[in-house]
Amino acid sequence: MMPEVKPSIGEPAPSRGSLLRILGVGFGLAVIVGNTIGAGILRTPGEIAKYIPSPWMFLAIWVVGGLYALLGSFSMAELGAMMPRSGGYYVFARRAFGEYPAFVIGWTDFLAQVGSTAAVSLVAAEYTQYLMHREPTHTVAIASVYAIVLAVLQWRGIKWGSTAQNLSSAAKALALVGLIVAIFIFAPHGAKETATITVPVGLFAALMIALQFVIYTYDGWYAVIYFGEEVTDPGRDIPRSMFGGVLSVMAIYLLINIALLYALPMSQIAGNGMPVGTVSTIIFGRYGDTVIRSVMVISMLSAINAYHLMASRIPFAMAADGILTKRVAYVNKGGTPTTALAMSVLAAVAFIVFAESFNKVAAIMAFYFTANYAVAYAAVFILRRREPQTERPYRTWGYPWSTGVALLLGVLFLTGAFYSDITGGLSAGRNWYTLDSIDSILVLAVSYPLYLLFGLRRKVRRPVS
Repeated sequence: MMPEVKPSIGEPAPSRGSLLRILGVGFGLAVIVGNTIGAGILRTPGEIAKYIPSPWMFLAIWVVGGLYALLGSFSMAELGAMMPRSGGYYVFARRAFGEYPAFVIGWTDFLAQVGSTAAVSLVAAEYTQYLMHREPTHTVAIASVYAIVLAVLQWRGIKWGSTAQNLSSAAKALALVGLIVAIFIFAPHGAKETATITVPVGLFAALMIALQFVIYTYDGWYAVIYFGEEVTDPGRDIPRSMFGGVLSVMAIYLLINIALLYALPMSQIAGNGMPVGTVSTIIFGRYGDTVIRSVMVISMLSAINAYHLMASRIPFAMAADGILTKRVAYVNKGGTPTTALAMSVLAAVAFIVFAESFNKVAAIMAFYFTANYAVAYAAVFILRRREPQTERPYRTWGYPWSTGVALLLGVLFLTGAFYSDITGGLSAGRNWYTLDSIDSILVLAVSYPLYLLFGLRRKVRRPVS
């Protein structure tokens, strides 16, 4: 029988069982690639090209998104190595800001992860029906089945979940690299652009919208921070996994978009729901679209697996700290927080049922992703000042400038995204309550009554001394 791993000093003990410290750099790279590369790279190039019709600006947006992720990884790696607990941003926020801000971050981060599960599941379901030559009438049902089946696979333990992640992420990366090579070898160079693309909004709003999609597509480069208690050597493996993962994803994204520009004019990319599929058809003929959709269904299952792994660690950490009921901190013998995983699946299915579209989910989640980035970067400054003597196996490269620039860019993006969403939406005739920024604020506001509810329950259950 495998002995239980004792938690580090200052870490709460789980209620039963224990997370297993068995993950290495290979899993870290796999979960970053699997979590990051999903439906976004299929959908967002076409969406971004609608707003950024210049090929050079189109590529520049992807470079900016990659550099922003790399810059952020310097600071995130310090926090992950310094606080090797599973739970992601919540862990950092609680240490730096206290209980209620941590509850807010845990709440929004949990919603962001299960929302991403829903978005990717919906796209995988759409492609599945296409492959079956069926009308998209059962998208919600198929997406829900995908989310539930992958959770059942993880239920047995982290070894099952991590093995599935390693294999599916490797298959995904190889398939995409093979497609990129095939495009450059077999696809004819795209015809010279003659059509004019009309941008629906002003330049500033267009840049903000494009950055929303890029940030959503890059999001996931930090995935290894959710497994601090389960990484064998977090001081070494977390930074290595994060830097290697960011650079790998950035290279694949840039090569995919360069290949698209090589094979297609911008007018055929703009508004295209899956430009990669269009190029695949050029290469493989009438079987091209079927081939690429089959590959991407498999790869999106890898992303769903990663989202489940990450999302379940958030309520687990909150429960271990006493913010949620201790039952949520239950861990089975295989190292899976089963109650927290069940919560994640139910929330993801709710998103699948009630989400209007992939784009709606992506736009709302982008606000939360960026806000969490900003909170983490601010935590680096606060903890450096408050705990200068705390051991830091990795220290942020370029601190304080790298962290400061990442924080400033995050705040500027959030401000610009809210401004462009509100002004652009109202000028387009949308009702204020349908705007993505307003929806984000409303979901955020729900955190306070929930926090009060859990706080009152703790007080009621606390014995009188």
